[in-house]
Amino acid sequence: MKKTMLLICAALLAGAVCTTAPAQEVPDLKGGPMGVERIAKLANYSVYSSVPADSPTDTCWMQVDLGRSYPIDQVKLYPVIWDWWLAVWRPRFPVRFKLEAADNEAFDNPRLISDQTAKDYEVTIVDKVDSYAPSEPVSGRYVRLTVTKLPEFQKKYSFDLWRFEVISGGKDIAEGRTLSDSGRGYLGKHQLLRAPRPMGELAVLDCPENVTSPDSWRPVKAELRVPHKGVRVGGLFGKVMDRNAHYLLTSFTVNDMLRDFRIRAGKPVSEKKDRDIDIEWLKYLPGSVAGRFLMGTGNQLRWKDDPELRKRMNQIVDGIEECAEPNGYLVGYPENEILVFEYGGYCRSWVSQGLLEAAIAGNTKAYPMLRKFYDWFNTCPYLPELVRRGAFGRQGIIPSTRLYHTPVGKPLDIQVAQRYYQENFWMDQLADRDVDAIWKIPYDRPHCYLIVTLNAYMDMYMATGEERYLEAVLGGWDIYHDYFQHTGGSISICEKLEYPPKSYLLRLGTGELCGNSFWSFLNQQLHAVFPDEEKYANEIEKSIYNVGIANQTQDGSIIYHAMLVGHKNRGENHNTCCEGQGTRWFGALPEFIYSIADDGIYVNLFNESTIEWTQSDGNEMSVRMQTAFPENPEVKLTVSPGNGKAYSNIRLRVPQWADAPMEVTVNGKRVGTGRPGSYLALKRTWKKGDVIAFTLPIGFRLTKYNGTAEGFKGTEAYALEYGPLLMAAMSPSEEKGFLDIPVAPSELPSRLKPENNDPLRFKVECSEAGIEYVPYYRIADENFTCYPFLKKAE
Repeated sequence: MKKTMLLICAALLAGAVCTTAPAQEVPDLKGGPMGVERIAKLANYSVYSSVPADSPTDTCWMQVDLGRSYPIDQVKLYPVIWDWWLAVWRPRFPVRFKLEAADNEAFDNPRLISDQTAKDYEVTIVDKVDSYAPSEPVSGRYVRLTVTKLPEFQKKYSFDLWRFEVISGGKDIAEGRTLSDSGRGYLGKHQLLRAPRPMGELAVLDCPENVTSPDSWRPVKAELRVPHKGVRVGGLFGKVMDRNAHYLLTSFTVNDMLRDFRIRAGKPVSEKKDRDIDIEWLKYLPGSVAGRFLMGTGNQLRWKDDPELRKRMNQIVDGIEECAEPNGYLVGYPENEILVFEYGGYCRSWVSQGLLEAAIAGNTKAYPMLRKFYDWFNTCPYLPELVRRGAFGRQGIIPSTRLYHTPVGKPLDIQVAQRYYQENFWMDQLADRDVDAIWKIPYDRPHCYLIVTLNAYMDMYMATGEERYLEAVLGGWDIYHDYFQHTGGSISICEKLEYPPKSYLLRLGTGELCGNSFWSFLNQQLHAVFPDEEKYANEIEKSIYNVGIANQTQDGSIIYHAMLVGHKNRGENHNTCCEGQGTRWFGALPEFIYSIADDGIYVNLFNESTIEWTQSDGNEMSVRMQTAFPENPEVKLTVSPGNGKAYSNIRLRVPQWADAPMEVTVNGKRVGTGRPGSYLALKRTWKKGDVIAFTLPIGFRLTKYNGTAEGFKGTEAYALEYGPLLMAAMSPSEEKGFLDIPVAPSELPSRLKPENNDPLRFKVECSEAGIEYVPYYRIADENFTCYPFLKKAE
């Protein structure tokens, strides 16, 4: 008997249906296995997987306790297809099975609901869920699925289910109940028995009712402009950018970066790669390595030309153009594989944003190439399934909305995002500050990558003026900030594990660099609309120091997680997600220092630099910032109007971490005092050589740990910050991230003494010898903790 199955992207995705548009069947998919068993175990919030067996005929079962006896009208089994890791249409649905009901947990005297043990259950790729109804009335408290033949996977045998429903009187009575199975016993409440998804269970999202006419749009003019040129940097940021250039030039050759595009286009490639490296990132994210290079290089070249970087950037753009299809399709995998794994979201986003950065850096081909590609994309048949099937397809929204805000943007770029990516129920959750919107996201896995959708919603607000987009962004900002951010600023929630609100895990995967890269760009977008809200600049500053710079090694390789205790992970140079977003972020550092207003500038961060800009009145201006911050809190700004004299409003950020009001002088004369968490505006006619000077009031702050990390919950562990810097404690006797400092929290700041000539290395004056604090970004191979245990106050 031929059956049909629901195709749902396992462990990460389930679909939504706004219309009855049919799903697209995609043939000839190829690929190979990855660590699916590991992911299935970790992702138990999304999918049920049975314990692997050694034989296909090893009988196993799972059963739900309904709480009391009910008449059973039917049972629905929602299959899972692991296309996201396997890159192949491969179901792991029970091959032969039966469904029964009983009144006791031991399953004495079972009553048959449906018997599918006579022949193998056949599967096709169609969005349809089969239900199983008894031939005569059946009732019971327990409903059991017994599998007598299992599908094979990686030389083991197991089955998966996406959802399990028991229908009685038209209702799913299994929802919220408890689960047991033969391999693990009692499992308790399980997501297999979750509530229905707000927009349905199918893999299609097509909501034409979301689309608005450009005639109704009221574009929002940002109060501030992000500089795309005219800033030069030195100091710490300059060192970070130099290391980033080294990373980009020593990663992959142009041939290796174009390899996927050439294979897709049927062009000859060498049998061996120039860099003999065999890792999952390169196999399963075709073309993303080129996107990573273009994102980083395009940003780097806006501020300082590098002939070799520019040559390689142009060669990659040329190579992608040579491999493009006549219809404009240009990414590194065939069209008919766009629903595989993260091809349609991750890979397309990286290549698209890489071409955008290359265009901004001066490559004249990139914009026309992107326009032609998105003319294809905006009408391609895969759109209704890209969010659900393509494994975390949400990130595919950002290239469309970013493209709209370029010289080649079209209204359809926004309208496609509205129709196929906009989820109204989720936007309402965000606007309501419902924390479940993040850590219990119903379709994609909980992740810092959800911030990308907020980036896109902000683009959509700027394009249309619709307040609902802004309300969703502001609500999402509050949720991440209040529930999923470590002291020091790193975004705590990552993928594959559960991160309940304020759990603040320290040892498991947490603090992905890519999350804070997205977070920095989101805060930049918000600051452009709300220029006097200092908190957005504060978030950018913390992210840069305590995640970005902290996760870059001295040779420019990039660390994946910002681990806060024990040891940092090793730096990587093989195209991880954090490398791609890291190199993009490092290359963009100069644009975060200043923002440009019509009548002047905002000074947001403090790093040796110079900015040149033209005001709305036509006056050309420049400001040179001299500072050794964070080693030294003194800052001097020298103003140079192009015509020798000009009016300008220069706003100075007074950081919220300042422990006192900040006095400011011009040419040695006090002109104002700024309160922490604000901008101090200096409006005047400036003469060439005028000097603004101030000292940032930097001090120590302690924050008690109140998360749930093993060994830290309920303790007197404290994080120490010095201005924007998260500090790390070290001791010769420290082991595995645990360190006791015999000093009470109230006494610690007065016990910290700078060592020798290093103003950022502090020795703790106490009975324990050798305890020191240094900025977390300086930690390399040392054993450390950002949460030492302090003496309980008397």
